[in-house]
Amino acid sequence: MTFWTEHRFVVTGGAGFLGSRVVEALQQRGADRVFVPRSADYDLRHHEAVTDLLSDTRPDIILHLAAVVGGIGANRARPADFFYENLMMGTQLFHEAWRAGVKKFVTIGTVCAYPKFTPVPFHEESLWEGYPEETNAPYGLAKKMLLVQGQSYRQQYGFNSIYLLPTNLYGPRDNFDLETSHVIPALIRKFMEAKDAGAAQVSAWGTGSPTREFLYVDDAAEGILLATERYEKSDPVNIGSGNEISIRALTELIAELVGYEGEVVWDASKPDGQPRRGLDTSRAEQEFGFKASTTFRDGLTRTIEWYQQERQKAAPQG
Repeated sequence: MTFWTEHRFVVTGGAGFLGSRVVEALQQRGADRVFVPRSADYDLRHHEAVTDLLSDTRPDIILHLAAVVGGIGANRARPADFFYENLMMGTQLFHEAWRAGVKKFVTIGTVCAYPKFTPVPFHEESLWEGYPEETNAPYGLAKKMLLVQGQSYRQQYGFNSIYLLPTNLYGPRDNFDLETSHVIPALIRKFMEAKDAGAAQVSAWGTGSPTREFLYVDDAAEGILLATERYEKSDPVNIGSGNEISIRALTELIAELVGYEGEVVWDASKPDGQPRRGLDTSRAEQEFGFKASTTFRDGLTRTIEWYQQERQKAAPQG
């Protein structure tokens, strides 16, 4: 446990969906020097803000989770933002962390970095065997450059960095804004609102044929901290559940758990995204002992219950 008490941590994106779980898990491990920079104080797209952050906090370990993220719709609407802002935040912070003598840099990449037609399950060795799926390629490639940076700096400077590839995350406190959310919160919200309104139909994007793998957010935080403590290589590592499900089956499961009994109408004019997505998670288990522990049904149930409570809080009283 001294690992957690003897180091100073900076967690970029530490107020976000995943980052807040990482901060909580750090504190549960006894880390009492954890700094979470807010963008209003340290806009990491700008070099001066990066150097100010490192000067002000003098971290031993940086966990870089800050990112501009969103679902297919947001990626299609803002591809330049997703590329530039993610690239600038990551590469400048990484370089200045090396210059400042940071002991370890933990980069959180994205499953969107994988080629569009990667054989399932995705093995880390397949990362360079094609171009990412077009709708999120700018985001995926910006994050993928941090893998190149990490391997280059280890080779030339011996800088200790690791690169983790979480699959699609879900859980309580996710983003439920239909304009920018990912598929699980979007479907939960749609079905709840349709149920309350007595709507006969709900529209879902695409054909329902693609597959995805989902990881409960608390499990993801656990995997990140196990790697932070135990993993010392720049080879990329998948962080996932190892379970693949079609979007159609996912939609039916969420409708069941919400209690919506109407019809789902598939809007094939909307993009499906990557055809299949499922990870080989054996490297994480072998290298630092991570294995997801939350079943998909349990995780969805907790997420739905949380969102239902939030809706009740927001409802007009009286």
